Amino acid sequence: MSIIISLLALLLTFYQLRLQRIHNEKSLKPLGQIDLPDHKKKLGVHIRNNGLGPLIIDRLSFTKRDNIYSSIADCLDLDPKSYMHISASDLVKRVILPNSHLAVFEKNFGEHADEAHIDHVRTQLSPITLKVEGRDIYDNRIVIERSFQWFSRYIQNETVKP
Repeated sequence: MSIIISLLALLLTFYQLRLQRIHNEKSLKPLGQIDLPDHKKKLGVHIRNNGLGPLIIDRLSFTKRDNIYSSIADCLDLDPKSYMHISASDLVKRVILPNSHLAVFEKNFGEHADEAHIDHVRTQLSPITLKVEGRDIYDNRIVIERSFQWFSRYIQNETVKP
């Protein structure tokens, strides 16, 4: 009888360990989101982690008119030195901690920038789609995708082709 009780206790312990691991996986899950800030003469593309666990980025891919690029600089007809961006060579397993973000693209225009120049950059960004492939600490795959069409909502005089 004592052997049966010991075996049952051992089985219940392993079951409890399994439940604890499942709980940890769910509670430490990253919640990735692609934000497109466009205010106060500043444009950006951020990958935000709103979850409680770290988000490990394996790959970024940018799609523009059915062409796939590994860097946003390849999608834009802007001087790469005029804005902050991440190139594919810089991307070596980036980790985004909980409640923080990774800036993929940022352009600060300054106080005296005219609206036409800002609209030109918005026009360049709007046909692009970003796909983020990553994982959590338990190797569960996470894929986030968002179109940058959001930037075209403020453009006054130009039509943007998706």
